[in-house]
Amino acid sequence: MRKLALGDEILMQVEKPARYIGNEVNAVMKEKEQVDIRFAMCFPDVYEIGMSHLGIQIIYDMFNQFEDVWCERVYSPWVDLDQIMRRGQIPLFALESQEPVKIFDFLGITIQYEMCYTNILQILDLSQIPLLSKDREWGDPIVIGGGPCSYNPEPICDFFDLFYIGEAETRYRELFDLYKNCRKENDSRKDFLIKASRIPGIYVPSLYEVHYKEDGTIKERVILEDGAPETIVKELVTDISNTYYPEKPLVPFLKVTQDRVVLEIQRGCIRGCRFCQAGQLYRPVRERSLEMLKNCAVAMLKNTGHEEISLSSLSSSDYTWLPELLDFLIEKCGEQKVNISLPSLRIDAFSLDVMNKIQDVKKSSLTFAPEAGSQRLRDVINKGLTKEVILDGARMAFEGGWTRVKLYFMLGLPTETEEDIEGIAALCNQIAAVFYETVPKEKRTGRVQIVASTSFFIPKPFTPFQWASQCTKEEFLHKAYLTRNAISGQLNQKSIKYNWHEADVSVLEGIMARGDRRLNEVIFQAYKKGCLYDAWSEYYKNDVWFDTFSECGIDPAFYFARQRTDDEIFPWDFIDCGVTKSFLLKEWRKAKEGQITSNCKIQCQGCGAARFQTGICMERTAEKK
Repeated sequence: MRKLALGDEILMQVEKPARYIGNEVNAVMKEKEQVDIRFAMCFPDVYEIGMSHLGIQIIYDMFNQFEDVWCERVYSPWVDLDQIMRRGQIPLFALESQEPVKIFDFLGITIQYEMCYTNILQILDLSQIPLLSKDREWGDPIVIGGGPCSYNPEPICDFFDLFYIGEAETRYRELFDLYKNCRKENDSRKDFLIKASRIPGIYVPSLYEVHYKEDGTIKERVILEDGAPETIVKELVTDISNTYYPEKPLVPFLKVTQDRVVLEIQRGCIRGCRFCQAGQLYRPVRERSLEMLKNCAVAMLKNTGHEEISLSSLSSSDYTWLPELLDFLIEKCGEQKVNISLPSLRIDAFSLDVMNKIQDVKKSSLTFAPEAGSQRLRDVINKGLTKEVILDGARMAFEGGWTRVKLYFMLGLPTETEEDIEGIAALCNQIAAVFYETVPKEKRTGRVQIVASTSFFIPKPFTPFQWASQCTKEEFLHKAYLTRNAISGQLNQKSIKYNWHEADVSVLEGIMARGDRRLNEVIFQAYKKGCLYDAWSEYYKNDVWFDTFSECGIDPAFYFARQRTDDEIFPWDFIDCGVTKSFLLKEWRKAKEGQITSNCKIQCQGCGAARFQTGICMERTAEKK
């Protein structure tokens, strides 16, 4: 019988003990004696966040379909259990078997955002695995990183044995077979890593060395082992309709962030917003077949008992068979009293018609993401959204019965002026005015609610804005102050609520996003000083972080506050994400000129992703023929 790693006396002391007991609906249990590889799949944040992540559900299902692999899960213990485990020297354990992670063959960590970097060290530390890869032996798990932040792995490369660059469905079987063979042949750990580096998509940081110029920028990368590749090309699934997808996803015991069935309808985005990293990394756009989605939806609802299904995509409105899929889901979900959630819609007549069909009589808020307050700045970021489209969308929404609108903007975008910031307030005011123009007094149930939220712009690798400078904390706060003042001066100010993001966290995220290998020591020392759960504002220690930068002799401004030259070598340049650097540079120059670029459906821009011979790139080729 499975014994829990934590006794009742500990579980009674911690908040939400259900985070740590496993055995959820659809959890996979195997006999450990009957498998060759044990893989601990980790999301380095609290259980409720990690259980909401579709990527882990896909990998968990895929690995457990392999007869010789048992994939289990591990999440960051919350701060209360963290302290208990340290005091009692209790090793971190996987949920399924409740056995220590340190006895596993692999520890795979998905890295979704930069502010989880100290949580990665927490996972290693509590697992009693050496924090630095150079200190590990064959008896320690192979620590492998993946996810969007692995596209610039350098700030955390000392903590990982290898990184998997790209989509997980393609190369793991090959890696597992290599591992089994190396174990059988009594190869050394280093021999395994060298051989693994020859598998496409696998990056082994210890096989490279980086040299720097006097000004701090990169001079060159040196390969230390023959056969290690100079460039790592991302892995990509070419046929996403005939690949792994979990028909029996895990169902948590407690309420999590995304407590619903998630149906990924496509990967990639045609839009080409210049600030958006995901829009570049997941090119080209690939759509799942209608038949596959219908079958998966039916199976997942049956196997989970969830009362909501969400269609996941970077831009749901662009999915070719969305009307047919929705008609099917409305019929099926109506029978089962299941709600349909449809994020990432563009606000137009079709989308609002869809929202009318799937929402209850009590209408929730609608979300617009203009990103910038002026048309000039929306052209700079290639948002592809005009003020007329936004106001028309608002008008149709108000006619349809909505009375609450959420608006998302960014402050600190390249070339931004005070006029652009004032444009945020003006746009909010105009949308409120549209409500009063559209809805007669006798039909109003109260004042319209406009909720405007601003985040602070963070330049990310593999975007046209990777060359841009980022604002300082003081500049960010000044821009938020200007926005608040501009809103308070509007005629409809009482209908507008304004929220803004923390500025100091945004600066640290920007440093980590475009950092290099020299940041490993900063992260290591900050963790030793108690930095943990940095994405949670109540635990973020800004002073500790910036004191640590100073002690390590590193100027944070070098990483976030300067504009890069066109020819600078970036820490992530050895990774090929499919979109060429020359294309991104062309887009950066067009941004500074305020020139827009058409989306992929209208015209191919030659970004480089066509080399993968799949998705929308092949559709356009067929159209030309």
